Amino acid sequence: MTASKEQSQVAELVRRAREAQRQFETYSQPQVDEVVIAAAWALIKPQNNARLSALAVEETGLGNVQDKVTKNHRKTLGLLRDLQSVRTVGVIGEDRARGLVEIGRPVGVVGVIVPSTNPVATPMNNTLNALKCRNAIILAPSPKGQPSCTRLLELIHAELDRVGAPRDLVQQLPAPVSKALSQEMLQQVDLVVATGSQNNVRAAYTSGTPAFGVGAGNVTVIVDETADLALAAERIRQSKTFDNATSCSSENSVIVVDAVYDAMLREFDRAGAALLNADEKQRLQAAMWHDGHLNREVLAKPVANLCRVAGLEREGLAQRAMLLVEETDVGPQAPFSGEKMSLVLTVYRARDYADAKRIATRILDFQGRGHSLGIHTRDPHRPEELGQEIPVCRIIVNQPHCFATGGSFDNGLPFSLSMGCGSWGGNITDENVHYKHYMNITRVVRTIAPREVSVDDIFGDYKKRYQL
Repeated sequence: MTASKEQSQVAELVRRAREAQRQFETYSQPQVDEVVIAAAWALIKPQNNARLSALAVEETGLGNVQDKVTKNHRKTLGLLRDLQSVRTVGVIGEDRARGLVEIGRPVGVVGVIVPSTNPVATPMNNTLNALKCRNAIILAPSPKGQPSCTRLLELIHAELDRVGAPRDLVQQLPAPVSKALSQEMLQQVDLVVATGSQNNVRAAYTSGTPAFGVGAGNVTVIVDETADLALAAERIRQSKTFDNATSCSSENSVIVVDAVYDAMLREFDRAGAALLNADEKQRLQAAMWHDGHLNREVLAKPVANLCRVAGLEREGLAQRAMLLVEETDVGPQAPFSGEKMSLVLTVYRARDYADAKRIATRILDFQGRGHSLGIHTRDPHRPEELGQEIPVCRIIVNQPHCFATGGSFDNGLPFSLSMGCGSWGGNITDENVHYKHYMNITRVVRTIAPREVSVDDIFGDYKKRYQL
């Protein structure tokens, strides 16, 4: 059978990537670390970051420039902190008591699906993780995000030239990127990392290539009766409005217990949010969803755009930081209960904390299982309680959710733009995807003193209990 044009194009990229990766595999740890730093400088350099951020907003129409500058800088610098002093070459771990030696090995060529919401931060994050483990990488940007991804690639290549590393370690699919090209890449590389739509994730999982994907986001947060309401409102506003809510970790719903509900709404008002009345909510809903699909005219746009599209003319509304809508229902018939990727936050009133947990579980069962849940509380026990009961992989406590979930300088999660959602979200990992997911480990196994057990060692108590 004659190879298709897409098969041939991708095969050539993979051939070049493998050739570069074989050379890179011979690098020492200091040499690898210099390549990582070089690639990162392509974005950390302030002039480059500013240009790429402006280009990303211009081409995708999503987010805002200053927040993308901040995101690109903090996500890259935070990842470099995580990678600093980490060994990925040669012996990376030894357990003499168990007779085990671990050796870091590359996976080969990594293929990455890049969403339009983060056309710069996501490729940089994946590139640094891949390079740290001596892999080559091929990027598949979204069509709208391709220009900024292409410019980033040019800047990375200039830095690879500076340190004498092969350019073909970092490549991208040729323009225009099509589904056929992306599918070919998924099938020809050695490992896939897919971030973005669930269609992209499903394509990665069904490609036949080992893949790390992410689950759907639909973050909700609980505000209980013990919370610092002013601080909670401000943190939620900071997170929800950052980059116009492009993040899958931005709050979509907040559940407030009845005892502090009215006071919390006052704090939201002070923080710059506006609560819509029933008529305004209905008009916004009609504008946001067309035949069950989100209208791109409201995705990651300023509040003024939402007001214009929905015909909301209340004085001062367009100048507010975000919009609030009250809801009682959950499910397809209540679209505000799902992920919105817009500056709209859904508010639920819970009778008490137990009811708040019930509502949160209903929302997650509808959309967002496995991703994360936030809580604003002074109660030291409730976060662990949620971790025992709610089907999510992260419980974010008293933090702006979108800053915290993907790693932050003041929490212990690794910096990442890909949050695994475990089996709840249909993913193979429940972790933030980080460098360890881009590496194979060879284990050298030596004999140790035997640790044999008898049947009675294992079954003795059981036999006594049941008189066997």
